[in-house]
Amino acid sequence: MDGDIVTLSRADLANVEEIVKTLKPVKDATVFMSEESSPTVSLIAPVYAQLLQSMSDTIGDQPLILDVKNAIKTDLLKRYNSEAEKKILHTSSALDPRFKGLPFLTEEERLDVSAGVTSEAASLEERKQRTEADEAPGRTGSSGTKEELLSVDDNVSDSAGPSAPKRRASSLLLSLLGPAFINDTSEPAVQSKTADASAEEEMALYCRSPAVPLSEDPLDWWHRHKGTFPLLSRLAKRYLCIPGTSVPAERVFSTAGDVITAKRSALKPDHVDQLVFLHKNLEIPKC
Repeated sequence: MDGDIVTLSRADLANVEEIVKTLKPVKDATVFMSEESSPTVSLIAPVYAQLLQSMSDTIGDQPLILDVKNAIKTDLLKRYNSEAEKKILHTSSALDPRFKGLPFLTEEERLDVSAGVTSEAASLEERKQRTEADEAPGRTGSSGTKEELLSVDDNVSDSAGPSAPKRRASSLLLSLLGPAFINDTSEPAVQSKTADASAEEEMALYCRSPAVPLSEDPLDWWHRHKGTFPLLSRLAKRYLCIPGTSVPAERVFSTAGDVITAKRSALKPDHVDQLVFLHKNLEIPKC
């Protein structure tokens, strides 16, 4: 009947406490992945593996707790089963310096992921080189042979300004001493590496680099180390920009609903976009 007070026994309270304790990893994962600032797709694989481990049977579990764990574990095992999903999740985690060790995978799986990252980074570099080679013939500006540059300097008129005598003197110096010092003034020949060799070298150095604390932002880390890992950093941008959940996008719709009200129905679409953008990105200092 309405108004009746239900009295819980000690056993009931103990079961509730155990259920709360069992569901804590699920709650923590939900709250963390619902944030907007840091969760990316690289977090899904390690969090997923940790949840599965947390839902494993342990000695001393009560029948009710075993049922709860089995229900959650059964539901989790239905997710992320396709090879395409696994590839994206594992590659993203490998490119996250916090999880690059991939401890939640077997040794064989780690080697496969490492080889896949290396191959994809090399392929990305090869495409970039082909694009630059295709665009090279159409370039204009300072590119040209040394003879062309020298002829330009020789033809500079006195009206070019104060820098003209310096350019002419430089041209005369090259004409006078160029044959004797041509080897010294030219750039040393550099043995170019193939994209595969460069990617393998970067991957080996990346795997040997020190571990990164979980509190560090992987995007900041890649920004600081993009000079050391030019190929891998370019690949990391392709994966670590993927959001881990749809929560941020859904919040944008909620924000738009707060902006457009019955009293503001005359707002133009452009103004709505601007207001939503400012609401999500404008940082107002606290006094």
